[in-house]
Amino acid sequence: MKSQKSNFKTIDDYIKSFPKDIQKILGMVRQTIKKAAPEAEEAISYQMPTFKLNGNLVHFAAFKNHVGFYPTPSGTKEFKKEISVFRSGKGSIQFPIDKPMPLSLIKKIVKYRVKESVTAAKKK
Repeated sequence: MKSQKSNFKTIDDYIKSFPKDIQKILGMVRQTIKKAAPEAEEAISYQMPTFKLNGNLVHFAAFKNHVGFYPTPSGTKEFKKEISVFRSGKGSIQFPIDKPMPLSLIKKIVKYRVKESVTAAKKK
C-alpha cells in the first residue's frame, strides 16, 4: 500500500498520505520510536520516515501488507531470536499490518540502536 505521493518533507506529510487506519499504525510506531530515542531527530531519508542520532538510527515505512522497520543489520542481528517470527532480512523486519504492532520489541530495538549510536560517536 505504498503511498502514491513522494518527495515528502516531513514524517507528518508521509503519514498523512495513507488511509486513516494505516495512519494510526504509523503514528504508534513513530511515538514508540520517539519515546525510546527522545534525542533523535526526525527526518525523511530514502522517502521514508527516519530517526537520526549521529547518523541514521532507524527507518520505517508502510506497504500493502506490512510495516517495514529498518534498524540496520546490527539491529536485526542483535534481536535475531525475537524477530524470528517475522519476515526479515539483513537490516529489515516486516510487521504484518493485520496483527498488533510489536511496540515493545520496536522499543527494545530502538534503545539498542541508541546505545550503539552513542557508543560509536564517543569513539570518534
